[in-house]
Amino acid sequence: FNKPAAFLTVISTCGGEAEVFKEQGNAFYSQKDYSEAFNFYTKAIDVSPKNASYYGNRAATLMMLFRFREALEDSQQAVRLDEYFMKGHLREGKCHLTLGNAMAANRCFQKVLELEPSNREAQQENKTAATLLEYERMADIGFEKRDFRTVVYCMDRALAVAAACHRFKIIKAECLALLGRYPEAQSVASDILRMDSTNADALYVRGLCLYYEDCIDKAVQFFVQALRMAPDHEKARLACRNAKALKAKKEEGNQAFKNCNYDAAYQLYTEALTIDPNNIKTNAKLYCNRATAGAKLKKLNEAIDDCTSAIKLDDTYIKAYLRRAQCYMNTEQYEEAVRDYEKVYQTEKTSDHKHMLKTAQLELKKSKRKDYYKVLGIGKTATEDEIKKAYRKRALMHHPDRHSAATPEVQKEEEKKFKEVGEAFTVLSDPKKKMRYDSGHDLDDESSFDGGDFDANNIFRAFFGGHGGGGGGGGGGGGGGGGGGGGFSFDSSPGI
Repeated sequence: FNKPAAFLTVISTCGGEAEVFKEQGNAFYSQKDYSEAFNFYTKAIDVSPKNASYYGNRAATLMMLFRFREALEDSQQAVRLDEYFMKGHLREGKCHLTLGNAMAANRCFQKVLELEPSNREAQQENKTAATLLEYERMADIGFEKRDFRTVVYCMDRALAVAAACHRFKIIKAECLALLGRYPEAQSVASDILRMDSTNADALYVRGLCLYYEDCIDKAVQFFVQALRMAPDHEKARLACRNAKALKAKKEEGNQAFKNCNYDAAYQLYTEALTIDPNNIKTNAKLYCNRATAGAKLKKLNEAIDDCTSAIKLDDTYIKAYLRRAQCYMNTEQYEEAVRDYEKVYQTEKTSDHKHMLKTAQLELKKSKRKDYYKVLGIGKTATEDEIKKAYRKRALMHHPDRHSAATPEVQKEEEKKFKEVGEAFTVLSDPKKKMRYDSGHDLDDESSFDGGDFDANNIFRAFFGGHGGGGGGGGGGGGGGGGGGGGFSFDSSPGI
């Protein structure tokens, strides 16, 4: 069958026109005007759609325009038209590599090496594909171990090769979110959404960042949107469920606390803390809330532990420092309280925080002097009668005459205690001295009572109307029997 001459002329003319378009495309390509080059290669393809090299050239142009998915399609069409087209196989492999498909890239480079075993470019690209696979493998192991820093490192290396791989970007963004690096994670996810607003993975990561920043309502909106785009997105489904459960349980706890049902609030906060260990900010608040409920229930040590847990999760959480400091004050751990209030005041220099710090510093100073209340075995709200009764009991208990038959060591210790009891009574039985002692003003008063020239026996004799406890000079020395008649006898009243 011989084709008519007119038909052959048309074919020849079309082929010539396509070549003209191709040459024009080549010229623009060499000038790095890739958009115009793309237009002319497209014209060449429109005229002659069965020419593999035209698709190959347009694929090269699309790669320069970072349109790798379209470049992949053109490369694949080129090798379909000509399976021996090595440049087509190479470009297809490079597109697969840039898109993160290392296995597919490897097959393309192997095809080139079958056609030309010594092709150095294919050999090198094959090694790159193998390296990419190794980074993927390391990232998978890291994710299973929750070693998210390693995953981010591997994804950064992988993206240096596969710059257009959304999957690697999503993995990196998710791990950044899990590491608490929310702005970086948001940036990566937003870049993807600018190119593909329906990307369910990117929507999930955006929601995850909001969720971990304790913006739960907004987070749920993104999770729902992700599920709308991909109904089987298991991570979005789980995160959405956790977010709703966490919000509900926290609100229940808050309501119970407002209703003064502190036991219920404590239990609800405890349950909320089991929902998602990864939600650092919300869990920090839950620990602090539970500490507040615990303090109401007099569980002060547990409250301190909860505040410490909150601070470990968020070391900028001022409320947790304040709550812990108050618990330290209530348990008389003043050095720890001062340390927390100092941290707060350094961060937020308000008059309230300054006052709290000064109060803690004063209590710390007071705690380092003799505690006259403890010496007498009474509370700080003791009445005048209670102070007198306590003095009577302790003075008789530690009077040197009572321990005259004891060893010298015991006598010395009891004499010391007897003197301290006298000191305590002298201060606490005098309203002015007691007021200065309670306020801490005596700490700055060099002339304040320090027992230096104090005689405990004088106080004892005055209290008991001049009976008992003779002997002994300054400093409350012992000695002397039950001088004078009546009053009391250490021998006849051993059980005080």
